Amino acid sequence: MNAIIQAIVFLPLIGFLIAGLFGTSIGAKASEYVTTGFMVIVAVLSWFVFFNVALGETEMIRVTVMRWIQSGSFDAEWAFRVDTLTAVMFVVVNTVSCLVHVYSIGYMHHDPNRPRFFAYLSLFTFAMLMLITSDNLLQMFFGWEGVGLASYLLIGFWYKKPSANAAAIKAFIVNRVGDFGFALGIFGVFVLFGSISFETIFATAASYLPAEGATEGGEAVINLFGMHLDKPHAVTAICLLLFMGAMGKSAQFLLHTWLPDAMEGPTPVSALIHAATMVTAGVFLVARMSPLFELTEDARTVVVLIGAVTAFFAATVGLVQNDIKRVIAYSTCSQLGYMFVALGVGAYGAGIFHLFTHAFFKALLFLGAGSVIHAVDGEQDMRFMGGLRRHIPWTYWMMFIGTIALTGVGIPGTVIGTAGFFSKDAIIESTFASHSVLSGFAFSLLVIAALFTSFYSWRLTFMTFHGTPRASHEVMHHVHESPQVMLVPLYLLGAGALLAGFLFHDYFFGHDYNHFWQGALFTLPENELLEEYHHVPLWVKWSPFCAMALGLITAWYMYIRSPETPKYLANQHRVLYQFLLNKWYFDEIYDFLFVRPAKRLGTFLWKEGDGRVIDGFGPNGIAARVMDVTDRVVRLQTGYLYHYAFVMLIGIAALVTWMMLGSSF
Repeated sequence: MNAIIQAIVFLPLIGFLIAGLFGTSIGAKASEYVTTGFMVIVAVLSWFVFFNVALGETEMIRVTVMRWIQSGSFDAEWAFRVDTLTAVMFVVVNTVSCLVHVYSIGYMHHDPNRPRFFAYLSLFTFAMLMLITSDNLLQMFFGWEGVGLASYLLIGFWYKKPSANAAAIKAFIVNRVGDFGFALGIFGVFVLFGSISFETIFATAASYLPAEGATEGGEAVINLFGMHLDKPHAVTAICLLLFMGAMGKSAQFLLHTWLPDAMEGPTPVSALIHAATMVTAGVFLVARMSPLFELTEDARTVVVLIGAVTAFFAATVGLVQNDIKRVIAYSTCSQLGYMFVALGVGAYGAGIFHLFTHAFFKALLFLGAGSVIHAVDGEQDMRFMGGLRRHIPWTYWMMFIGTIALTGVGIPGTVIGTAGFFSKDAIIESTFASHSVLSGFAFSLLVIAALFTSFYSWRLTFMTFHGTPRASHEVMHHVHESPQVMLVPLYLLGAGALLAGFLFHDYFFGHDYNHFWQGALFTLPENELLEEYHHVPLWVKWSPFCAMALGLITAWYMYIRSPETPKYLANQHRVLYQFLLNKWYFDEIYDFLFVRPAKRLGTFLWKEGDGRVIDGFGPNGIAARVMDVTDRVVRLQTGYLYHYAFVMLIGIAALVTWMMLGSSF
């Protein structure tokens, strides 16, 4: 098993090195086949580990690679920690990455830089595997930053496009904001526990619970920003800092602005980053650190608040977007909010279950959107599509499956439903049943978000595939179905979008919960959500279904029955429409508050600080004075003999005068 785990982690790295270093020598085809072949092997091995660790009797496996850093009391090994949570992430990351590699063979067929593209894909996968197999926080941070670097390279892959470069830089910078909090959280953990090893942290975490009957104001154990914090408050502060990192990587409210712009990358990149890998890293972090988050209700309340607001905010923006990829991107942002709400209320299994099912149907939707874009000659605006159902039927049915899975089509109280039905309903019901102070608030926002999700998802389907064609005659004449190398990944993801919920709901958040997770997710004894969410009122169970049905009917009426209604409503409510179309003006607000002042400060420091002061009084100033002196000295070199004779006479006169006067003293 140890060899299998090492193969899973290092084969993508080997693929990256081969394609990256020798891609121009071996050619694009060989680069594609090498990297994709390795990923097929890794995906198969990942399912093997999943069945042995998560569904079998194998307990947590720890594989030591080498001693990494040792300095005083600080000791960090490079080791792989493989438990059920890691096994689930293995399946999610490597299955989607494998299918994206296969899909990209067809989608990127005409790109001249395919070796570089496939090298970046494999590098991204390796960094993500380093993150999810980490045995300590430093190793996780290494993978965390590696994912950030690879995402920068992939988003800006078409570097000749200014918009792609801007989007890549934006993603990199916004993530650095969250990473700053993550780094501070790691420092705090080391100060508090004396270690960054998960084993040590989890083993001693329970001792940081406030004693029963104890009052606030205990002995300070950490000094953070001038605040002297006792043990419970120190844990709260550290969890909030760790969550700050999760907010950046998972594009949560206030740190979400990079996600839609990341659509500038190739569509397979959108599927890889936004479906199952990079954006779920924050969810994985909070789930992995559940032994700490369970100790602090305040931190979990913040997680619930941010998650619920994100789910609602992103869903409202998705209502009016016209770019097919941006609609799906805001859907991703919204669904990540659902996952964080689940983690915040203590339903960790439900949150990871939604991460698992979401990977299938969201990757399906992104790759389906890529198939649509491929068919209509690169067009992404849904207003110039329509009527494509008859021309690309396989893509249509795969997108249809992705839509019903995302909207959660199913019958409450039964086992009839798509993947999203099982996981999303479990989150909504758990939120209602939880004892969080924000349970009612979060439940309301999640149900409203479910309504909006259904509306914009079906809006995408109706605008793209139904109605009369709105593309030019030339474009429609060339519309064609994608090749099988692009369709086969859609078939496999479609099967997952339909069946993953039904097959695995008992394991993730059902009767087999304890046997499945084997302690990988930690909950306190008083956390009984696993039982309580089954006993919520009937109207709660039917709320997501009613929201889904209402969204479907509304979208059908506005885009099939009465297509003029959306334009009429947009004109009638112009202010609201522009507010949502411009994404609540967050980009403009951040540009005013942060970007422009930063640019002005940078320009001032460049012109005045560096140019005028440092260069003016430093190298440039000294050079200028030397030039001034030499310019004056050069004037003595006239080339006339009588000038030189006159200077010599003056010199002799000065010398004689000095000797006469000097001898008298």
